[in-house]
Amino acid sequence: MRLSSLISFIGFVILIAGTYCPILHPFIGNWNVYDGNRPYGIVILLVAIVGIIGTVFNQPKITRMAAWFSLVLVVLFYLLALLKVHTSFSFIPFRSVADYLSGKIRFKWGWFLLFGGSVLALAGASFKKSKSFSRPLA
Repeated sequence: MRLSSLISFIGFVILIAGTYCPILHPFIGNWNVYDGNRPYGIVILLVAIVGIIGTVFNQPKITRMAAWFSLVLVVLFYLLALLKVHTSFSFIPFRSVADYLSGKIRFKWGWFLLFGGSVLALAGASFKKSKSFSRPLA
């Protein structure tokens, strides 16, 4: 296994682990990706599994595509979580109370694993195969 494939493999494993880690802390308990949006979390999990399969079977195009797709999904999920936090109390007619309650929802350390895993997978997938040089026969 090449070093770049190993880096991609580790990145996809970290991405899978990041889906189970806490990403939001509402008033009571912690939310992981599946508590935030279960179908979206399953899509992130499936993309990471496809990336692992592409890495194991030495398919760099599939691995690269899965790495890019995972990064896009994580960035989009972060933006959607940001919007969800800021609009979750919009039903309250008093703007100051709604802003106060929205400010009490905290982002947790699971985002570091999600972003780090997808960036690591992309870094490993973006390396080109090293060219082998033949020795002169003389």
